[in-house]
Amino acid sequence: MPAEPLFKPGLQDVVALETSISLLDTEREQIIIKGFELIELSQEIDYVAMIHLLLEGSLPDASQAEKVKKRLGKDRQVQKDLWPLLAQLPASTHPMDAQRTALSVIAGYDQNLDDRSTAANVERAYRLLAQMPIITANSYRLLQGQSPLTPDESLSYSANFLYLLTENVPSKLSERIFDLSLLLYSEHELPNSTFAARVIASTLSDMYGALTGAVSSLKGQLHGGANEAVMYMLLEADSPEDFEALLLQKLSQKEKIMGFGHRVYAKKMDPRALIMKRALMDLSEHQGNDSFLRMCEAGEALMEREKGLYPNLDYYAAPVYYMLGIPISLYTPIFFCSRLAGLTAHIIEQHEANRLFRPRVHYTGAPYQSI
Repeated sequence: MPAEPLFKPGLQDVVALETSISLLDTEREQIIIKGFELIELSQEIDYVAMIHLLLEGSLPDASQAEKVKKRLGKDRQVQKDLWPLLAQLPASTHPMDAQRTALSVIAGYDQNLDDRSTAANVERAYRLLAQMPIITANSYRLLQGQSPLTPDESLSYSANFLYLLTENVPSKLSERIFDLSLLLYSEHELPNSTFAARVIASTLSDMYGALTGAVSSLKGQLHGGANEAVMYMLLEADSPEDFEALLLQKLSQKEKIMGFGHRVYAKKMDPRALIMKRALMDLSEHQGNDSFLRMCEAGEALMEREKGLYPNLDYYAAPVYYMLGIPISLYTPIFFCSRLAGLTAHIIEQHEANRLFRPRVHYTGAPYQSI
């Protein structure tokens, strides 16, 4: 008899595919993207340069970076028919669901929808990266009964995104920190949403279909939705002592504490979280309010002591977004917009060297019985 396939619950440590995009090197504590280390990149480049790295395979020179900025500006125009349609969604709709709906709708405007070539997919990726921040911010505004905002052409990519989210032109510090968050969220090897996108793309479904699946995956609290859960948890407390008591209560009730632990970073802090923690320090000093920073630091120490768990990126990104004035229900949609750079790169790679995903199961049902 052939050997039974090895069963790994949740595909823990199973290598599912080959990629040239990124690697989480836990031994060296590095996140490698196209041969570069993410934390080092975060000190040297902006999100627009990261887009070029992921879609074109190299860090851009000044001329190439300018071309990417112009390309993203050119493709910002969203079909006006989209706004009345999104305005019909129930007011209780989560912005992630509006985002998912919008992706399905704009697929219909793609006149080359059935073209899976790399050139067509790259063009599609740039267009989506240009439009999704506008769609995300304005779909939320429509759910609030407000009219859509027009992008400010004088602002950078990240500053314009933040302006659309808050209706305020951001300071240079706010722009830098928000851009940093986009870069840190941009790509992270093969989390659930990226895997979902590649599984769907492996059927030769179009990019919009694959991204719709990624949005659905990212919405869950065990994935992208954790940043929203962290912020609601922080808002339950008034001081570091209150926050510690809240965490201890949740632990005693065996509740999962969002923002801590990671399938890959099991015994150490997510290096992206440390960068975002420093950003929270800068923002706290600038605004003269370190209440969230002190609560987060108290929670970090408690969770290490009690459970041996460390913060992930969501833990410190949540209070940063709150202090930037961003509505909490938009945290995960922002995650998706930033991850678009990596997601589209993975879909392009999947279509370039495709093999349909078709795993097997570990059957636990009743054995065969004759009738």
